[in-house]
Amino acid sequence: METKKETRQFNTEVQQILKLIINSLYSNRDIFLRELISNASDAIDKLRFKSQTEPEILGDDTEFRIRITADPEKKTLEISDNGIGMSYDEVAENIGTIAKSGTAAFMQAMEHAKSQDTLTPELIGQFGVGFYSAFMVAEKITLITRAAGEEKGVKWESAGDGSYTIEETEKKSRGTDIILKLKEKEEGDSDYTREWTIRGIIKQHSDFVAYPIIMEVEKEEPIPEAEQLRDKDGKPMGETTRKVRQDETLNSMKAIWTRNKNDVSEDEYKEFYKHISHDWNDPLTQIHMKLEGVTEYDALLYIPSQAPFDLFFPERKHGIRLYCKRVFIMEDCRELLPEYLRFVKGVVDAPDLNLNVSREILQQDRLVRNIRKNLVKKLLDLFKGMDAEQYDKFYTEFGQVLKEGIHTDWENKDKISDLIQYKSTKSGDKYVRLKDYVSNMKPDQKEIYFITGDNLSMLMNSPHLEALKDKDYEVLLMTDPVDEWVAQSLTEYDGKKLKSAEKGDLELDEKDKDKKDDEKYKALFSHIKSALDEKIKEVKASSHLKASVACLSGSDYDMSAYMEKLLKASGGSVPDAKRVLELNTAHPVIEKINALYEKDRNDASIKDYSQLLLDMAIISEGGKIDNPARFNKMVGDLMGKAIS
Repeated sequence: METKKETRQFNTEVQQILKLIINSLYSNRDIFLRELISNASDAIDKLRFKSQTEPEILGDDTEFRIRITADPEKKTLEISDNGIGMSYDEVAENIGTIAKSGTAAFMQAMEHAKSQDTLTPELIGQFGVGFYSAFMVAEKITLITRAAGEEKGVKWESAGDGSYTIEETEKKSRGTDIILKLKEKEEGDSDYTREWTIRGIIKQHSDFVAYPIIMEVEKEEPIPEAEQLRDKDGKPMGETTRKVRQDETLNSMKAIWTRNKNDVSEDEYKEFYKHISHDWNDPLTQIHMKLEGVTEYDALLYIPSQAPFDLFFPERKHGIRLYCKRVFIMEDCRELLPEYLRFVKGVVDAPDLNLNVSREILQQDRLVRNIRKNLVKKLLDLFKGMDAEQYDKFYTEFGQVLKEGIHTDWENKDKISDLIQYKSTKSGDKYVRLKDYVSNMKPDQKEIYFITGDNLSMLMNSPHLEALKDKDYEVLLMTDPVDEWVAQSLTEYDGKKLKSAEKGDLELDEKDKDKKDDEKYKALFSHIKSALDEKIKEVKASSHLKASVACLSGSDYDMSAYMEKLLKASGGSVPDAKRVLELNTAHPVIEKINALYEKDRNDASIKDYSQLLLDMAIISEGGKIDNPARFNKMVGDLMGKAIS
């Protein structure tokens, strides 16, 4: 039977990524070994879980282990495991590609890091390409694997030069062997074939891996007396010890989450985080908790210091691993934390769970629901207890996700409301929390004002805010897409209603004036409405404007301009909603157009001015007008007349 073999090319972006990794001058290259050991540990975890329901899959090979073999003469380093292994298609999918849909984002982040003169390999784990970090030390990587239950093995090989080969091969047992042909050692480089080098890396980065990391090491042992040469008095005449090579387990295998938190150092916490997350950055902080009583479990949860590139990808994995008495059950355990906390990584070990538990059972399991409730409470308390500097770092990375909880977790809505924060018309570069906004409200202010959009500067200078600024009222500037849903769900806070600055009447104590203006300009407004009937639903005196001449608004229950923009951008079918054209009756332009109208109601220029007012209102909120050329000509003509 013909053996399947093919050579494939990495695409251009992948070749660029490899080039960046291979030529990296990163000082701590040792962590390539941590990445490969973590991958091996994950492979054994998956097999161990599968064997709970399919015990026959293990065969006679029931002792899990990770083996390291160094050959100084051949300059090779091999990392082997007896985990789940991979099929031909899985190798092509998992090892033949890098970062998949995140490739472009990875390249962008790498280029940015390059321009900032930061250590680009810090990004590698974040983008799921930790396997390729081995190219920092290897001139060629050979991967030989056999999936559990398969008869044929697969061989993958690449020199990182733009192509790789993949072929069927023979392999005696399941699992994966990764053989690195090491680069020539330069001055100052570590020698990764030296026993003490490997021992030191594993002690620092992988001591807590749950499976024995084995290496054959050289030891001295006593020579049995029967084999020793002795003189006539019985005294040894030669060597009493000899050098032998024996297997030694290099890691302690202590499950860090089962230990007392007082006995775990910060460095140990950091290294365990990197092991389970494949993130090369230190975590921002962590919670280590042990609950005893009716419900018993251990949990070690981490808050990353940087958001992963795929945080908003629908297919991204959650970061919680579920164990039962240190036996791995599943990764990506979505049942333990809600979606808005999907950035949290860590381990939960629940000894009372059934090892054969399925996702369907987890959703109904009372113990799991209890654990979830406690974890959410602990995390929200953690966020609340952070100092301002740490919280701002956290919020910059994950605030947008946390806000999703406002409209998805009604039970904790009030707690999350206390945590969300925004920049405002008074906060400068800093954030303001809702409780601080309320405490700073003016004595006559009844509502919390906000405005939504995607451009902070444009919102800050929006004409919709002119009347509010005139009253010295603070306005929250909501610039994340999720804020549209926050505004719909969080209708009030601390007894104060949230009010959009661009919808409805602001009712800032000028009702009598507005009524007079409506009467004075009623005929003109009706005329402008007729001229723009296809685009607007009403023309009225503005309660928002002080300096600008025109703006667009909606009723309290209308869709905001930003929401309409978001829905259109997502490909949704959104009918063009007619909005209200508000005009500043205190502006001389409106006075003069009204005088022109009273003089000659059929003056053709009034229609042109009506269209110009609408275009100005659209532009002021960052919208696109139908006919920019016409707008440009009209403004030019008006400037010419004014200057002359």
